[in-house]
Amino acid sequence: MSVRRNEIVQVAVGIIINEGTVLCCQRKKKARYGLQWEFPGGKVKQSESPAECLQRELKEELGILASDVEPYGTYVQTYHDDGTFEVNYFIVKQFDGDVNNNVFKTIRWLAPAEFDSVQFLEGNKPILKKLQCEFAG
Repeated sequence: MSVRRNEIVQVAVGIIINEGTVLCCQRKKKARYGLQWEFPGGKVKQSESPAECLQRELKEELGILASDVEPYGTYVQTYHDDGTFEVNYFIVKQFDGDVNNNVFKTIRWLAPAEFDSVQFLEGNKPILKKLQCEFAG
């Protein structure tokens, strides 16, 4: 899928929380924005809603079926290469299956206090701060 310059790409991602930690994923070295950390998810197809996209992406990337998701915020980010993304964040409250790394360089469960120990994609910064505040309070 080619993306035209300055076209906004809609994305859905899941914030999967387990016992005070959040599942974080590192992109492979050769991927766009390689080795950056993010939450699992992907591009919304024309025929699906962001929530449907999240279901599909979590199945493909992690082998899980999200059974309870809640919208958590939407942010738009433009990167140095002119990639512009509207990211729809969801809290994944419940899922079925075991988490398997099917596509990432690595995955880790991080406490929000540990978010600064890895290099997250710039567009995730507002959500990271929001999560850190909620976990601290």
